[in-house]
Order: sequence, then C-alpha cells, then structure tokens
Amino acid sequence: MRFLKRFWSKLRILRNMISEIKITIQLIMKNLLTLLLVLLFASGCSRKTEDEGMYLFTYFKGNGDGLHLAYSADGLNWKELGNNKVFITPAVGKDKLMRDPSIVEDKHGVFHMVWTSGWWDRGIGYACSEDLIHWSEQQYIPVMEGFEGTKNTWAPELFYDCKSDLFYIFWSSTIPGAFPEIPTVENEKGLNHRQYYVTTKDFKTFSETKLFFEPGFSVIDGAILQQDDRYILFVKNENSLPAEKNIRYTVNDKPYDFPVSVSEPITGNYWAEGPAPLQVGEYVYVYFDKYIDGKYGAVRSKDLKSWEDVSDRAVFPKEMRHGTAFRVSKKLFEVLQKEMLIK
Repeated sequence: MRFLKRFWSKLRILRNMISEIKITIQLIMKNLLTLLLVLLFASGCSRKTEDEGMYLFTYFKGNGDGLHLAYSADGLNWKELGNNKVFITPAVGKDKLMRDPSIVEDKHGVFHMVWTSGWWDRGIGYACSEDLIHWSEQQYIPVMEGFEGTKNTWAPELFYDCKSDLFYIFWSSTIPGAFPEIPTVENEKGLNHRQYYVTTKDFKTFSETKLFFEPGFSVIDGAILQQDDRYILFVKNENSLPAEKNIRYTVNDKPYDFPVSVSEPITGNYWAEGPAPLQVGEYVYVYFDKYIDGKYGAVRSKDLKSWEDVSDRAVFPKEMRHGTAFRVSKKLFEVLQKEMLIK
C-alpha cells in the first residue's frame, strides 16, 4: 500500500510537471508568434538588407523635363537607367515642370512621388506607381494656396513613417513679411525661405499646412534619413549675403519638431544644394547638386561627425540634377531592366 501511495503521489507530481511544461511551451509559442508578426510588420518599415536589390536615384535634367532614374550597386558608381529615358512627363502646374522629384515606397510596395511643378506655383505635383514605369494620373496639390502672397513652393520632399502609415510632405516657400528680412544678392531679393509641411495617409485628404522648420536662416531642400528611432534632417542654408549655400543637418527622435540648431556645413568650399541621404552599409551618404560647377557631389560618414568628401570617387550621369536616392528590390530592378531592353 505504501508503494502504491508513493507511486500515485509521484504520478500526480509528474502529471503536474507535464501540465506546467505544456503551459510553458504554449506561452513560448505564443510569444514567438507575436514576435514573428512584429518582425514581419517591421520588415516593411526597415531598410532592405544589403545583399538584395539595387539603389536607385531620381533626378531631372535641364529645367525639369521629367523623371529620370539612375542605379548603383555600391552607392558610388551611378549609371543612367535607359538612354535618356523619361519615365514620366510633367502635366500639372503653371510651367508644367518636374524638378526635384522625391520618391518613397510605402509598406504596400507603392511608390509615391512629389515634385516642383513650377517656379512660382503655390502647389506641387504628385503621382504614384507600383513599378516606376506605369504612373497614375498626375495631381496638383495646392499646399500654399491659403497663404496670401506666397511666392513659391520649391523642392517638396516626401518622408514615409511606416509605424503610423503617415506621409510627411515638406517644402520651402517665401511668404513676404513672415520673417525678418535678410541681406540678399540682387537676383535673390525678396526670397527668404522657410520650410512648411502637410501630412496625409492617402494623398486625397491633407492636414493643415504648418511651419516645419525655422532655423533662423533662409532654408530650402530638406530631406530626412531614418536610422531606427533617430531621424536626421538635412537642409541647405540658402543665405546669399554673405554666401552660405551649403548642407547642414539636425537630429531628432521624431520626423517633425526638429531642433533648430544645425550642424556646421558638411559640404566643402563650393555651392551645394538638394541633399539626398542614403544609408549604404555602415556609411551615411549625402549626395548633392554642385549646381554652379555643373557637377554632382557626395560626402559620407559613419558617425555624423567626421565627413569624407568622395565627390572625386563618385560617378554620376551627365546633366543630373536634384533628386532622391533609395533602395528597391531585386525583383523590381529586374523589371526595370527588362523594360529598358524592350524599349
């Protein structure tokens, strides 16, 4: 009898242990499934791995004839995609231009693009595409119509916040009298830019236009690079008297309300505009238009402190002007290559 009691007692203990193990396994599996779902969702927000795809660069030529694309495997050697191929021709705005094309890809694989549609417009151009070849009907977004006297709406830039599924569109405008006047050279008289922005989820409804960045100097050509939970805003100091015309940056933990204190210039003794940041391995590259010299340039850094000018090592297509750089999948790039061979 004692043996049977001990046996049943140990059997109950064993059964309890098995039950606890099952519960523990179930909890582990549940947590693993939750983690897997989080990682799958996050993968749509994070940078694509370095062993896949290709880097693309949007740009324009001349005064803004349409969208051109360049590609690169290493971030230094850029080649034109197609023989002077225009992927979309501008059809909106007073001047029907397509300058400063900015593209982002959302988590559904749709590419959204905004651009400067005219020299003195109060709005910007917009279109979207799933393959960068076939584009939606172009849309004119009158982002500054509510601000009387606005002179221009230049270099709109897109940033997509995957976590909130929200697009930020920001650009530079001059509103006479909105800020203290600054000394300017004669051909820039009356221009004193600040950056403004709207947000949208669908490019049909937009938030109220608000001030985005006011660093105390004339500022244009903003672009945001995200590194996990850090957001880096690159801008051009547009002051002309004395001349600045250089690229600087500021850092924040969210893609708005950036600190107005900016870095020292990261570009050299030349005029630079249109910063296009891109993460390439351990480097942050910032490409820019040396518009006075008729060249394109680049600097890079591992820590945002020490910047190396690699303009002489980089190769860009001829006549390339202000755009954005980003990574696309191998599959999409192969589709683009095939399209070029067919055409």
